Amino acid sequence: MNLDLPLIWAGILALAVFVYVLLDGFDLGIGILFPFARDAADRDLMMSTIAPVWDGNETWLVLGGGGLLAAFPLAYAILLPALYVPIILMLLALILRGVAFEFRARGRRFGKAFWTVAFAFGSTVAALAQGFVLGGFIHGVQVTNGAFSGGPFDWFTPYGLLVACGLVFGYALLGATWLVLRTSETLHDQARRWALATVPLVAFVLLGVSIATLLVEPRVAAAWGIANGFHWQRLGPLLVIPVLGAIGIAVVLAGLRRGSHSAPFIGSLLVFASGYAGLAASFVPYVVPYALTYRQAAAADNALALLLPGAAILLPVILGYTIWVYWLFRSKVVEALYH
Repeated sequence: MNLDLPLIWAGILALAVFVYVLLDGFDLGIGILFPFARDAADRDLMMSTIAPVWDGNETWLVLGGGGLLAAFPLAYAILLPALYVPIILMLLALILRGVAFEFRARGRRFGKAFWTVAFAFGSTVAALAQGFVLGGFIHGVQVTNGAFSGGPFDWFTPYGLLVACGLVFGYALLGATWLVLRTSETLHDQARRWALATVPLVAFVLLGVSIATLLVEPRVAAAWGIANGFHWQRLGPLLVIPVLGAIGIAVVLAGLRRGSHSAPFIGSLLVFASGYAGLAASFVPYVVPYALTYRQAAAADNALALLLPGAAILLPVILGYTIWVYWLFRSKVVEALYH
């Protein structure tokens, strides 16, 4: 049986990016919410909820970036120069928050305050940079003769800023609902208030980004079957995607009002799943919108076949230890273990 290697690798990378956004999203959200915590004790408790998992979450970013280079080198060679500035900002911000995570626990009064600010700043800048990367990707990059031919700041547009703000709000919602799931008493109640305040922002920006994308990118509108009128044969099956997002928002709100500990986090995951599915529906089969499909950008089949056994071993291992760690540390955090 002949395997469709480009399709398999496109699926692996899509999975890696999706899992990264979900997992690193809530721990970036913790940093975004840091300035709104009551005191250092609450921040210690917030840190303790992500201490066992935060660095493992970024494994998925490495898998996505490394997989793009190995499996789709032409896409890597085009997208990286187009998005160098926000990607470098993201990496520097992730390094800063990683250093701040470790140093904050060992700092004294001034040092702890400094690293608290650094952790919040690094988390917010990383989220904004990821949003600009996504906005630049959606807008498409200028390609001439198989190479990037645009400018270094093509990604910096009002549309990109809207997407970046939306991602910050989304991560804040993930972080707040994660705290609802993992904490109790005072911080738990505060996290519910954060989630209630964030939900309308997420819903408003998600709707705004969706409408703006259809207006500024006619090729996305065509993919959804709404260019030059409604084409229900195409649009009808895709309506399940925004419905999924609306269900996610409803689950978050209903869970918060009923006092559920797990439903708000599940609902926020559904919101992100809806957004990701919307991106897939808009861009498949492109890996460089709107210039290269994943087949055109893929490495040679013999190279993809050589890489596949490694992925077949590593992917289950990464999934396995991720699931095991989350299961092991599934209980409520009632005492700050990282301060």
